[in-house]
Amino acid sequence: MKGFTAASVAGQAGKCFLVTGANTGLGFEATRVLAAHGARVLMACRNEEKARLAMEHIRMDVPGANLAFVPLDQADLFSVRECAEQVARDEPRLDVLVNNAGVMVPPLERTVQGHELQFGVNHLAPFALTGLLLPKLAETPGGRVVITASLAHGRGRIDWDDLDARHSYKARQRYGDSKLANLLHMFELDRRLRAAGSPVSAYACHPGIASTDLGRHSLAFRALFPIAGAVLNTAEEGAWPTLQAATDPAAEPGQYYGPQRFGGMSGPSGIARRNAAARDPQAARRLWEVSVQMTGIDCGLAGL
Repeated sequence: MKGFTAASVAGQAGKCFLVTGANTGLGFEATRVLAAHGARVLMACRNEEKARLAMEHIRMDVPGANLAFVPLDQADLFSVRECAEQVARDEPRLDVLVNNAGVMVPPLERTVQGHELQFGVNHLAPFALTGLLLPKLAETPGGRVVITASLAHGRGRIDWDDLDARHSYKARQRYGDSKLANLLHMFELDRRLRAAGSPVSAYACHPGIASTDLGRHSLAFRALFPIAGAVLNTAEEGAWPTLQAATDPAAEPGQYYGPQRFGGMSGPSGIARRNAAARDPQAARRLWEVSVQMTGIDCGLAGL
C-alpha cells in the first residue's frame, strides 16, 4: 500500500509523546500504535475515568504499555497551563506534542475565559499548550509539534472583528475558521522556529473524513458515514497522518500531511493540499499576535 500507514511506524522506545484527546477516536488510535512501538504516551484528557478505561483497552492489545494520564480541559486555559507545568516538572523528556483534541460544530458555547468554544478549544488551547511546552520539547533533539487541522480549513476565513462570535455564529463556518487557524498557527510556528534556530520542528495533519465521535453534533456527518463509509476512513486509518507527522523521519518540517485518496478523504498518508489562505504570511503573523493577547502565552519566539 503506497503511502504512510501504521505499519510504517518504526520503533519509538525511549521517546515520550503527549497526545491530547487520547481516550477516543484518532487520539486513541495514535496512542495505541505509539505504545505498541515502545513509546511512553501521556494521555491528556478531560475525563480521568474515560482515560483509564482507554488505557485498559490499549493494554489488552499492548501488555505493559507505558501510559500515563494528564488532566487537560482545553476549554480552560488555566487547565492548559497546569497540564504543561505538570509535564515539564514530572517528565524527564518530551519528544513530541500531538495537538489532537478538538470540537466540531457544537451549539454556541464558550470556554471558561469566554471565547467561542471551537476557536478556543481547537486553536487557542493548542497555541497555549505548544507555547508552554516548547522549552521542554527543545531539551531533546528532534522535538516535534503536531497540529491537527481538517479538510474544512478550505471554507475557513478569520473574522478578525468577531473572533469570539459576539455578533454572529454559524457552527459549520466557525469550525472551518478554527481549522484554518490551525494551519496558520503551524505555518507561523514553523517560520519562527526556523528563524530562532530551534531544535523543535512543526507539522500539521488532517484525518480526511474519519469515523470518530468528533462529528456527534453534525447531522450531515452522521448521515454521510453509513452511506459512504466504504470509501472513507476508520478512526484507525484516520490516525495515519498523525502518526506520519509525529514519527516519520522523512517528514518535512512545516509540511501538511493527510490521506491521499478520494480528494484527501481516505487512504494512506502523504503530503496534503492546503489553500492559499493557509499560507498567508500576514494572516499567520496577525493570528499569532492576537493569540498571544487572547491566551496570555508568549513563548518568546520573535517574529523576525
